[in-house]
Amino acid sequence: MKMMVKAPAKINLSLDVLGKRPDGFHEVEMVMTTVDLADRIELELVKNGAIHILSQDRFVPGDHRNLAYKAADLLKERFKVKEGVAITIQKQIPVAAGLAGGSSDAAATLRGLNTLWNLELSLEELAEIGAEIGSDVSFCVYGGTALATGRGEIIQELPCPPKCWVILAKPSIGVSTADVYRSLKTDRIVHPDTKAMVQAIHDQNYKEMCANLGNALEDVTLKMHPEVAHIKDQMERFGADAVLMSGSGPTVFGLVEYESKVQRVYNGLRGFCDQVFAVRLLGERNPLA
Repeated sequence: MKMMVKAPAKINLSLDVLGKRPDGFHEVEMVMTTVDLADRIELELVKNGAIHILSQDRFVPGDHRNLAYKAADLLKERFKVKEGVAITIQKQIPVAAGLAGGSSDAAATLRGLNTLWNLELSLEELAEIGAEIGSDVSFCVYGGTALATGRGEIIQELPCPPKCWVILAKPSIGVSTADVYRSLKTDRIVHPDTKAMVQAIHDQNYKEMCANLGNALEDVTLKMHPEVAHIKDQMERFGADAVLMSGSGPTVFGLVEYESKVQRVYNGLRGFCDQVFAVRLLGERNPLA
């Protein structure tokens, strides 16, 4: 028996860091939403109880370092599942890009195995388990649009944002989230207006959504990797309505309201950046699986 589950990427419309927590993590406040760029996760039952990770992408680890492996292993141990699973990951989301590709793969694995192993868990229960795997996994279990607080695992559902196109551009570098947070000076953060972003989404006000994009990590990554700043400048020059780095980077996204402008921005970026995508906002929650 096998099944396929989509694992969509996310972008941060707003990302604020409120300070360091006693547990070593940072307290964050983020508005996240999913976009129509997705990995495909194929799950196939294995009788011998083993967990296998299969991928043609050389950057995808095939062992316990893989978050999808961790998701399967955690479910298997917690619920005493005897069957194993072969997890085939068809990558479309760039690796180490600030788009939660690994977290989304883990979340899709949780949702799929919930069905395949007949666990009958709710999305809320799966999201709680996801929080043990990684900070973005809880959001990725739900998908859609949400305000995420705590270390990212406390999820408050929001309406779909105003409809628009999203241009994603990733330079040929990876960024370590841990390195970015280590370099972050909490007393120098420029805090985005999270409340204004949430209000813009509730009001379906595209201009206000664009005006309130913000990422407290952006200045850190831009200083570490000037090529990210260059992509941001170029995306603005080619006419995106608003531009921001997603997560800890290095992917930069631009919002474009009208389809007539999408091709111009996309083609301009393709001239100097290999990984460029033009996608729509999804914004709606995942089904269970």
